[in-house]
Amino acid sequence: MLFSLRLQAVRASPAGLARTFCRRGAGTRQRMIADCRICVVLPAYNAGRTLEATFAEVPLDVVDDVILVDDASTDDTLEVARKLGIFAVAHGRNTGYGGNQKTCYHLALERGADIVIMLHPDYQYTPLLVTAMASMVAYGVYDVVLGSRIIGGTALRGGMPFYKYVSNRLLTAFENLFLGVKLSEYHTGYRAFSRQVLTELPLLENSDDFVFDNQTLAQCVHFGFRIGEVSCPTKYFEEASSINFRRSVKYGFGVLATTLQFALQRVGLIHLPRFSDKGRKLEPGLPTYYARRTARPA
Repeated sequence: MLFSLRLQAVRASPAGLARTFCRRGAGTRQRMIADCRICVVLPAYNAGRTLEATFAEVPLDVVDDVILVDDASTDDTLEVARKLGIFAVAHGRNTGYGGNQKTCYHLALERGADIVIMLHPDYQYTPLLVTAMASMVAYGVYDVVLGSRIIGGTALRGGMPFYKYVSNRLLTAFENLFLGVKLSEYHTGYRAFSRQVLTELPLLENSDDFVFDNQTLAQCVHFGFRIGEVSCPTKYFEEASSINFRRSVKYGFGVLATTLQFALQRVGLIHLPRFSDKGRKLEPGLPTYYARRTARPA
């Protein structure tokens, strides 16, 4: 096996492993995995130097749609996307990592995605695992799949700074304790979601900053969605994006706050819109905070 799998069940599927949710007959192209429309979204900020290498590994025989959302980059990210023929839009202002993802998911759903894979365009994660991750969702094994840098022990060998590795392990242990699940990490930027997850979670209640990722996983656990993991090698190099120490500390405190909020919500001491089925969800219609720039016809 080229990679190992680690699976974490959060809830049982009432229809078992044969369950599929993809809409039959949507569009004219033959779907390669369980008749699902698969979309890769690329939340981008100054990714001009790494976008082409990332896109070159996307398995286009399986992926039906690739969407890039540029968060007001100051480099040539949009020009590179246009050259590669990627459907791209640009925010009129920098909205933050979480704000970028909200636009990514909104557009993916609008364009008919059944499965959405969020992949950083900085080439830190290999897109070659898209097929495996999408299959785990398409065949109803899991609702969410994470590309874990921890399984297989490749994080440090791939160049992850030691302080980030230690903080990752400590935060993950804290979260596993209070969320009641056992994941190898919560902090990866490589994730696959079913359409149901993205439409049912109150994602608009989450932060526009980096802690959005963590809040989303806490919501997945709260609402009973099943989370799986696949081992993913990682590469840290000069061109790859990475938050600095100050923002890492801010993110860490955000993770602790999210975890404690989850625990307090579970025992009924607080009631947050983030963990309510009445919280704000992604709705039809385009967001108003970005200027649309299409690099390829829809």
